[in-house]
Amino acid sequence: MQNGKIIVGLDIGTTKVCAIVGRYNEFGKVDVLGMGRADSHGVSRGVVANIAKTVEAINKAVEEAAEKSSVDIARVHVGIAGQHIRSLQHRGIIARSDVDNEINQSDLDKLEADMHKLAIAPGDEILHVLPQEYTVDNEPGIKDPIGMSGIRLEGNFHVITASMAAAKNIYKCVTQGGLEVEDLILEPLASADAVLSQEEMEAGVALVDIGGGTTDIAIFHEGIIRHTAVIPYGGNVITDDIKEGCNVLRDHAELLKVKFGSALADETKPNEIITIPGLRGREPKEIKVRTLANIIQARVEEIFELVYCEIKNSGLEKKLIGGIVITGGGAQLKHVTHLVEYITGLDARIGYPNEHLAKGMVEEVKSPMYATAIGLLMKGLKATDKPNKFNGTSSNSVGRGKSAEDTRLDRDEKMKQESSNYLSKLKSKFDTWLRSDSDFEDYN
Repeated sequence: MQNGKIIVGLDIGTTKVCAIVGRYNEFGKVDVLGMGRADSHGVSRGVVANIAKTVEAINKAVEEAAEKSSVDIARVHVGIAGQHIRSLQHRGIIARSDVDNEINQSDLDKLEADMHKLAIAPGDEILHVLPQEYTVDNEPGIKDPIGMSGIRLEGNFHVITASMAAAKNIYKCVTQGGLEVEDLILEPLASADAVLSQEEMEAGVALVDIGGGTTDIAIFHEGIIRHTAVIPYGGNVITDDIKEGCNVLRDHAELLKVKFGSALADETKPNEIITIPGLRGREPKEIKVRTLANIIQARVEEIFELVYCEIKNSGLEKKLIGGIVITGGGAQLKHVTHLVEYITGLDARIGYPNEHLAKGMVEEVKSPMYATAIGLLMKGLKATDKPNKFNGTSSNSVGRGKSAEDTRLDRDEKMKQESSNYLSKLKSKFDTWLRSDSDFEDYN
């Protein structure tokens, strides 16, 4: 697994922009070489709202990461989230003409390529096509059909779409920052790589990533992603509630949430008081910890009621043996797991990316709030271990290469070429048959 290739994950979030540089070490763990972080003021609910401010934050984070890692960063793996994310299930079928040969990767690629031709909502584009399971000659539930014999090959796919405008704005911000997008990845998929174990995904688990502007959900069962969703509420909404409920400045509200916040009001002391500085010439303000916790609990309950609704919609409520794994900045709230278990009736734990990190790493990146950036880094590292399905090459985030859009165009062009070649061969065989005297004699 040690390929020596250096990958950069770039998390463009609502509250922060984070760049992490890393590679695999000799033990297959992620060796983080450097990290850069900048406050984000140009992103709202996971979507770029101000290009200039976002570019400024990207530049600051990438420069800091490049300086700490001594790496010249040229290409990055970027995350995308937001309320515009949609997911759907679709089934594809192909009839194999070459029945003498076994099913191979090219057959699976043809099925996947057909998914990219689906009719989707205007203004959207397909972000990911994730295979779930296959059926070979009416034999269902096959996860890896390569090597099997069969004529009719069917596949179930989880298709994730995103707003074309939102994706273009991310590309524009990265490009204006002097970088190139190596791949655009759905953030909950990246977070899942960082904090979930293979056993949990097999047993059934719901990942809930509470970010600054959105709460992302990814549900897995039998090792396959079954459902994705994005809820347009995150940590910033909790901060706004504290600001209005306690009548304080937003900066003070954020500090109150981080230092004294609790998701369960009953776990706080009823008479505990927090004193914060007043405005110029005014008396300090006193706030009860119980009051603060009541405000936070009300909003967290609302978020997880929506999460629970998505779990029920997936139809997997009774199959989540692994329960719920909470990650993201919002996972740092005290007693959040207790509240989640009370609302959903499912086991809950906090997801840390520690399992995949090499020892001696910066302690800061082991926080749940960096799970997405670590996951983006891991997605890029996994991609370098696999040759490109269509051209047999590997990518490198420090070098130059094709973007995800170029790869999709190349794939479509190859499919057109293969179709043209097949028709040419068919025409040639037909012409030969017409010219054959022996064939006519057989019919006489």
